[in-house]
Amino acid sequence: MNEKASITEKKLRDAFGSDVLAVSHFRDELTIRITAARVVDVCTLLRDDQDLAYDLLSDLSAADYPEREKRFDINYHLYSLSKGHSVRIKIQVAEGESAPTVTGVWPGANWHEREVYDMFGVEFAGHPNLRRILMWDEFEGHPLRKDFPLTTEPVPFRYSRPMET
Repeated sequence: MNEKASITEKKLRDAFGSDVLAVSHFRDELTIRITAARVVDVCTLLRDDQDLAYDLLSDLSAADYPEREKRFDINYHLYSLSKGHSVRIKIQVAEGESAPTVTGVWPGANWHEREVYDMFGVEFAGHPNLRRILMWDEFEGHPLRKDFPLTTEPVPFRYSRPMET
């Protein structure tokens, strides 16, 4: 474990105690799993702490594990432009449970959260404009869920404007 990862882990454990559920290290990657309710507070501390300065949300993604009670992992990939280190914050949410939005911490999370909503159906409480971003409004379902039906039938698609010839 490198020194920067050690500092990040220590600060989060000191500030959030039992809300830090698990920490894993793989090569130079640090992943910290926290309770979903504290994600905004954790992200705010990671952004504002002068020693950490995680000022960039480089990605926000999800993974589906339908066999688990808390089916969805939401992954926040953070990077410090000034310090040159990164961390992955992970939360888990159940089907029908919403995750708190981090658009107040990083406005760019708006698009990432909309993509997770569109592809997985995970809602983000407090999001300013939670609606589909990749699929059309009439599309039914969430294509990146593991239980999304696979079919050889073409998916009906409606163009939003006439195609030019």
